Amino acid sequence: IDEIDAVGSKRSNRDNTAVRMTLNQLLVELDGFEQNNGIVVICATNFAESLDKALTRPGRLDKQVVVPIPDLKGRTQILELYAQKLILDANVELVTLARRTAGMTGADLFNILNIAAVRSSAEGLAAIPMRYLEQAFDRVVVGLERTNPMSEHEKRLTAYHEGGHTLVSIGNAGADPVHKATIMPRGNALGITWSIPEREKYSERLFELQARLEVLMGG
Repeated sequence: IDEIDAVGSKRSNRDNTAVRMTLNQLLVELDGFEQNNGIVVICATNFAESLDKALTRPGRLDKQVVVPIPDLKGRTQILELYAQKLILDANVELVTLARRTAGMTGADLFNILNIAAVRSSAEGLAAIPMRYLEQAFDRVVVGLERTNPMSEHEKRLTAYHEGGHTLVSIGNAGADPVHKATIMPRGNALGITWSIPEREKYSERLFELQARLEVLMGG
């Protein structure tokens, strides 16, 4: 049962009768299974904390398995799995791509490979080059390039702004390395400067948080 929170959220006096009856019936059905039925009920949600306690008590949905965002090793394995059906250029390094995609899900990684594969096929290439994977990564992270022309004055202002972020980042030991800085409009942004950490981060030190603030204000 996907999105179990749609019918299994915590009950309150504000719920209408249909909502309460649906959850109550689900609880009855879960209690009705016998041990020899050979039935396993698996539910998924992004909001486990919102589920009704009666639903997660022992004997019902009492085992919780947390599925986190994949780490570097997991992202590399996911990319390798999806790439098995694709022809990649000899210069493609999936580990390099995996390092850049911290925080992405398996669906995001599949989307990157798919975008690069579609473009390569449309242009009649025999193999997917690394540059198409990098462009697909940019598209997934910050959106499509916009063709809306900016005036020279607007381009100059945007360049000063993005250049400020970049210069502060380069001169700051606590900042992540700059991956790309551009004044090419993407999504809702006139330009973008973004950095990619060199390692997986599960917590940040004070000087790293200060560096992030400095880079943000540098534009």
